[in-house]
Amino acid sequence: MIQEGLLWFDDSPNRAVNDKIERAVQRYQQKFGHNPDVCYVHPAHLKEGEVSLAEGVKVLPAKSVLPHHFWLGVEESAEKRNGRRQSGSRSRN
Repeated sequence: MIQEGLLWFDDSPNRAVNDKIERAVQRYQQKFGHNPDVCYVHPAHLKEGEVSLAEGVKVLPAKSVLPHHFWLGVEESAEKRNGRRQSGSRSRN
């Protein structure tokens, strides 16, 4: 799950997908002051089963992301998710 993110749109037919992602990463860095670590893209942007890295960002397919959209962010660590579940499951007296 992404904690903070940026949704980037680029439908330029003359720009490669990696270039689009690099531009999105640059904007994310400008906006948030640090690098994202994950970018979700529509599966059509990746070859089947491909997981690639762009500028140190893991690029993953997601059917929920529309074509030409790139959802960048910092993925929540498993430790934080587990801690949130445990704190949410405590009973309140």
